[in-house]
Amino acid sequence: MVKSLSLLVGVLCASMASAQGLKDIYQDAFLIGSIASHQQLTHPDAQTRALFQREFNVLTAENDMKWQRIYPSPEGYNFAAADALMQQAEDCQCQVVGHTLIWHQQTPDWVFEDESGKPVSREVLLSRMQSHISTLMTRYKNDVYGWDVVNEALNEDGTLRDSRWRDIIGDDYIAQAFRFAAEADPDAELYYNDYNLNAPAKRDGAVRLVKSLLAQGIKVSGIGMQAHYMLHSPKVSQVEASIQAFASLGVEVMITELDISVLPFPKQAAIGAEISEIAAYAEELNPYAKQLPQEVQTALAQRYQDLFTLFYQHRKSISRVTFWGTHDGTSWKNNWPVRGRTDYPLLFDRDGKPKPAYDAVATVPSVMAQ
Repeated sequence: MVKSLSLLVGVLCASMASAQGLKDIYQDAFLIGSIASHQQLTHPDAQTRALFQREFNVLTAENDMKWQRIYPSPEGYNFAAADALMQQAEDCQCQVVGHTLIWHQQTPDWVFEDESGKPVSREVLLSRMQSHISTLMTRYKNDVYGWDVVNEALNEDGTLRDSRWRDIIGDDYIAQAFRFAAEADPDAELYYNDYNLNAPAKRDGAVRLVKSLLAQGIKVSGIGMQAHYMLHSPKVSQVEASIQAFASLGVEVMITELDISVLPFPKQAAIGAEISEIAAYAEELNPYAKQLPQEVQTALAQRYQDLFTLFYQHRKSISRVTFWGTHDGTSWKNNWPVRGRTDYPLLFDRDGKPKPAYDAVATVPSVMAQ
């Protein structure tokens, strides 16, 4: 069965290889990326593999390189899904970005605790941090060209987020993580990644953070701007201001985790990507359970066109745009911030077919060239 699926995937990849995808359309501007879910890595399907082959030149694991998945207990690592990612990337000729080394979420309690459940010392946690970073970066040294070293370390006002990393190690835990990463693989690109960086206060906090790291002689290659956007927010001008602010630091800018929700956002949830926030289901929060109305489809296409026009204008500063999902059926937005909804945030529908939003994105370079 596996052999038959592999042969089918090979035939589909070969037949679609000559078709021009987004990676080809934007080849002179920036890389185009997608994520691979656990299901896509452990049970690969031909449709997804064909999309990877045709449309993208960078892959990122959605969850399978996060500490909780890859190193769930002190007994040892589980590299199976991450290794599968490397194989899929090789098969479809994609580069790989590692996500993520240090994060306040999806890190098991044992990392921060001793055998009796008490917090470990600064020295012990630094040792565990260094060992983890070194283990991953050394194993995938020839396969991963860039890493999200630290993820989501800022509050909305731009100050440092309270986390167990910060509580035990101190404010310098971010600097230490980047130092360990640079030691583990001096050739790898090293990134800071966060959401809501279009907001002025958080943008300024990210600028201060990266400026401080650079002033200490610490390698920071780029800033990832998570783009979990909605149809009408944030304003394109806000996104542009952040791109310009980060580019002025002399680092790469990446648009990461891009999706555009068409659904209403629950009032009780903070807009962003804080995964711990889940709102209760209500019918009025799931207005397009059966299909997306044409007028909303058109609005989504326009929104994507506006954003990619901005990205293309700043292509000298932007090195990569990564979508957080391959098609609508794989998107986390179907379950966040409200479980059980039907969202339509990506360029491909649930059957893997391009939506009007895809065409809107694909035409930007040619329109801009006129």
